Amino acid sequence: MAVCFIAAYLCRYFNHYCRKLAKLSFFERLKVKWGTSSNVQIFLIFTAFAINGSFATWVASPLTELLGLSKETTDGFLYWPLRILLVFPVYQITLPISGFFLGQFKFFWAFELKMLRTLGRLFGRRKTQDGNVRL
Repeated sequence: MAVCFIAAYLCRYFNHYCRKLAKLSFFERLKVKWGTSSNVQIFLIFTAFAINGSFATWVASPLTELLGLSKETTDGFLYWPLRILLVFPVYQITLPISGFFLGQFKFFWAFELKMLRTLGRLFGRRKTQDGNVRL
């Protein structure tokens, strides 16, 4: 229900764009959003995400063992959040590499830069109105 209110709010201000997008299929909307031109590129991007997710999880397993973490010796409430925190940077580092091998490096490099800008805004320094920097 909240989605309907949000969609109506957006359509009120972006009526032409929403009408144009509403007529498009899911993959056509992804093409517009991601700036791709063919279904093959969408397929390669999805494939890169899938391969990279599996690879990052696979690489995180020996890294957790290297750090001395295992399911048997560590409580699950500690093990899984630490493992997820370990998988995240591995995933971010290897995502442009897997995109490169599938010929989509340009897309994934822009995707990474956008992610880093978002994280920088989330955790970065902010200036107050008087010009001082606060953490």
